[in-house]
Amino acid sequence: MKLQTVHSVFFIGIGGIGMSALARYFRFLGKNVAGYDKVETPLTNDLEVLGIAIHFDDDIANVPHDFKNPDDTLVVYTPAVPSLHSELQYFKTHGFKVVKRSEALGIITRDSFCLAVAGTHGKTTTSCILAHILNEVQTPMTAFLGGISEDFDSNFVYKGADYSVVEADEYDRSFLHLSPDIACITSMDADHLDIYGDGETLIESFKEFAGKLKPGGQLVICNGLEIKGLTYGIEDDSDYCIRNIRIDAGAYIFDIKTPTETIKEVRFQKPGRHNLLNGLAAYTMAVQAVPQPHRLAMALGSFKGVRRRFSYQINEENLVFIDDYAHHPKEIDAVYQAVTEMHPNHLVTVVFQPHLFSRTRDFAEGFADSLSRFDCILLLEIYPAREQPIAGITSSWLLDKIDNPNKKLIQKENLLEEVKNCKSNVLITMGAGDIGLEVPKLKKELAYAS
Repeated sequence: MKLQTVHSVFFIGIGGIGMSALARYFRFLGKNVAGYDKVETPLTNDLEVLGIAIHFDDDIANVPHDFKNPDDTLVVYTPAVPSLHSELQYFKTHGFKVVKRSEALGIITRDSFCLAVAGTHGKTTTSCILAHILNEVQTPMTAFLGGISEDFDSNFVYKGADYSVVEADEYDRSFLHLSPDIACITSMDADHLDIYGDGETLIESFKEFAGKLKPGGQLVICNGLEIKGLTYGIEDDSDYCIRNIRIDAGAYIFDIKTPTETIKEVRFQKPGRHNLLNGLAAYTMAVQAVPQPHRLAMALGSFKGVRRRFSYQINEENLVFIDDYAHHPKEIDAVYQAVTEMHPNHLVTVVFQPHLFSRTRDFAEGFADSLSRFDCILLLEIYPAREQPIAGITSSWLLDKIDNPNKKLIQKENLLEEVKNCKSNVLITMGAGDIGLEVPKLKKELAYAS
């Protein structure tokens, strides 16, 4: 099916961050768009404001009549939806063109100059930075982002169709549907072991993704990964390297050494060495596509950030409240590095909501070690997402592994009360589940109390 012949697009799992960006795209094109999701969220509310009909009960009777013609209806689904989902089964067995989100992205971007960001950590921030700096130099591009960019206040950006910026998601090997001109791999740490089984199989999948580059394409990699490409790093022998870092008024100032020159006094305002690497990854990709090295470097300084990626909710002398999406031990370590660098000598309380029973099981020791470093730990129940419970894998089980006397298992309904009882003046909420929905309430109450 060619997109020109598509009149209607139905999404199963429309409320996902990547799915909602695609829904916005098709709505922007003037297509008839509707969808299903399990629960109502701010994302689904925003889509409904655009005139997109959404229902929350899995029943084919809820699908509008306009979406039941297989000749002009495209169905897009997320692999997080169970295979026995009744609406998905209906479309698959009644002659509809049914594709995963990543397949739809591949179709949309194949005729553009595609820049794809892959990696087990950092791809959302990197792709948002990439979209921002390309936009700052007036690049005609479309971006499909895995988070809400604070620069665009959206996860979908349309500034033209010549270039495309996409996240290349490794979950379910989705990124193998893409054929980028420039690809980046930020990291290949073990994750999604429910899909891959072990870390080596995951790495092989990333190598297969690298082989999807168009002829003449360029691979950009974080220095030290087991794969060949144009490297980036901090204070090392990378092709693109950040050097001479200092902190000024909460921002990083540094030089970028490139293969041909050194660009001095670059400014970047997002805390954390991991974010410095994300910024450099985006810069390295952008300069391959749009050779304006100095203007692109200057554009890094105006990047505002990504919602739920080390996002300051309150930043005052007596109270700091940060929200972050971290849901892997490596990501928690990155948040710890950032907060202790930017707010030294302060007590830090972390509220963590584990995401997935399988991930909690597979990385329990790593989670325990990473969380133990904070001054106080408030642990929420595991957010199951697409999974059923696993016997013996609970937040109480994880809490017992954390080597810190200042730890407590709490319920979400008691979150505000528990936070108010903490003695620290730096608070971090972390997790990839629904903890983000609690942040506005916490911010309001804490701001009022302070």
